[in-house]
Amino acid sequence: MSEHVVHVSDASFEDEVLKSQVPVLVDFWAEWCGPCRMVAPIVDQIADENTARLKVGKLDTDAYPDVPMAYDIMSIPTLILFKGGEAVVRITGFQPKDRILSQIAPHLG
Repeated sequence: MSEHVVHVSDASFEDEVLKSQVPVLVDFWAEWCGPCRMVAPIVDQIADENTARLKVGKLDTDAYPDVPMAYDIMSIPTLILFKGGEAVVRITGFQPKDRILSQIAPHLG
């Protein structure tokens, strides 16, 4: 996993994501999820390539179920881009890197 990816928990979600000064892309995933493992390297690349304008976090939905329930995460992987404490983009299922970037780029500085 990239050194630029932050592990997010139910307890740290508000500080790490909702109060962040920069947009935060959160990868909701689980260890057993095949598509999650497929999207993980893409999420790492996005984190490495956008350090100045984006924070990237991963939240294990099995270990921390409260936040996924609050945001109606019904299937994983789900990527949600938060900006100013609000969910502005939701991407469900595996998507190629260019499709993810095209959806989040308009919200980045």
